[in-house]
Amino acid sequence: MAGTLRDILNAAARGSFPAADGGVTVVRQHSHRDAGVLAFTAHSVVFTDEDPAWVHQTLGSLGCDALAATLNPRFLVAFMERTGRSSDTIDMLAVASPLPGEPSVSLTEIRDPEHPRVVRARKYRDGVRVWAADGGVLVLGRGVAGRLEAAVEVAEEVRHRGLGRTLASAARQLAGGEPVWAQLAPGNARSVRAFQAAGYRPVGAEALLVAH
Repeated sequence: MAGTLRDILNAAARGSFPAADGGVTVVRQHSHRDAGVLAFTAHSVVFTDEDPAWVHQTLGSLGCDALAATLNPRFLVAFMERTGRSSDTIDMLAVASPLPGEPSVSLTEIRDPEHPRVVRARKYRDGVRVWAADGGVLVLGRGVAGRLEAAVEVAEEVRHRGLGRTLASAARQLAGGEPVWAQLAPGNARSVRAFQAAGYRPVGAEALLVAH
């Protein structure tokens, strides 16, 4: 498999994945900010500016299931120590195609660059836009390899009313004709269900290593 990280993501958004051959592909980072691991079915992609030989040697020294090696805690710790980066969690990665039409929920864009939700999102994404709904927040921005990423927050008092699904769908309508990606903590079952109900399909797992 050849190509850049963005090529690999674009293909995955179309439903075309690396060969399920148990292999590991190492590609260059798209930007200094983001390094990490993408684990597809029986094939992983490590995106880093480190020497690929170091990646393969470290993975080979783990003595664990080769299919799970790139997300093994020992590899991730070694990866972080070598690069001086940090990682919060391993996410489920999902993607959805854009949708026509207007969002079915009233959204007000937050244009204050110092708003706490905007400031937080800009640590991980470029070109961040944030909308407030009654009881919720929708974030869109350019994350890993420039992909368009969505995040949703729903206030506790309005949960179980479908707002999370509605906001996730709204992201697809605001996408400008391109796929929308979402990083979802597997343990946050409510969020996973909301995005799946909004048409997002799981494509793999991702461990993102962010520069301090």
